[in-house]
Amino acid sequence: MAIIVNGKAAEAELSHFICGGDIALTNKQMERYSRQIILKDIGVKGQRKIGNSKVLVIGTGGLGSTVAMYLTAAGVGTIGLADFDVVELSNLQRQIIHSTADIGKSKVQSGRETITALNPDVHVVTYQERVTAANIATIIRDQDYDFIIDCVDNFPAKFLINDACVFLKKPFSHAGVTGFFGQTMTYVPGAGPCYRCLFDSPPPQDVAQTCRETGVLTMIPGLLGTIQATEALKYFVGIGELLCGTLLMVDALNMDFRRVKISRNLKCRLCGEKPTIRELFDETPRTV
Repeated sequence: MAIIVNGKAAEAELSHFICGGDIALTNKQMERYSRQIILKDIGVKGQRKIGNSKVLVIGTGGLGSTVAMYLTAAGVGTIGLADFDVVELSNLQRQIIHSTADIGKSKVQSGRETITALNPDVHVVTYQERVTAANIATIIRDQDYDFIIDCVDNFPAKFLINDACVFLKKPFSHAGVTGFFGQTMTYVPGAGPCYRCLFDSPPPQDVAQTCRETGVLTMIPGLLGTIQATEALKYFVGIGELLCGTLLMVDALNMDFRRVKISRNLKCRLCGEKPTIRELFDETPRTV
């Protein structure tokens, strides 16, 4: 059997591939990722980069489920799952990494089991705890994650993830969903604005509502989560144009995708010319 890689035959009988001096892909991995490897922008070298990458997914709900499933299928080497919650029946409408049998189980345990069943090559690290200013840096440094993905459903946590990534110089993908709508952007250290450049601080608690209050269409977290996973793979392989300096807004009712250019805010309290935020802290929800 021969697999075509960038126009050249790669014999699957080879027990491994040597690329850049390192032992890379086994026969089974060549077959598993063959449809991805034959893409001229990825190839064996790109697949090796994906396999050597480490992603931390914070939040294992609607967004996180989709992100984790696709990164697992794509062959990301290490995936960290951080979530303190347990699986509930109401989660199953959109959180595809969990099943009915997982109700009552911790989300990170359920996620780990699903990932391992899909792709046993993936190393899964779980953090069954709420991410806070006291532990987020430790979690990110635990595996020295290459890319962080914000899949949480509350604003204080989103700002905390942003702040930690800016301080630790880690790229990350942000996304938020509600109803039929979603938005996403990517932060790359030194290459574009951070989340606080766009939104200085969380909205008042009375204004900021989650999916629990407003509802969300089943597919919306999947749609945005797929984009987040795509951004991570593009970053690892070094292809395409990232959503760095761009807020992508999605209106599924009208199937409208709108790109809004955003610039670094020189007055940003975190990454501006005269920053005033100098350490991590947990945002206190405020009222109107």
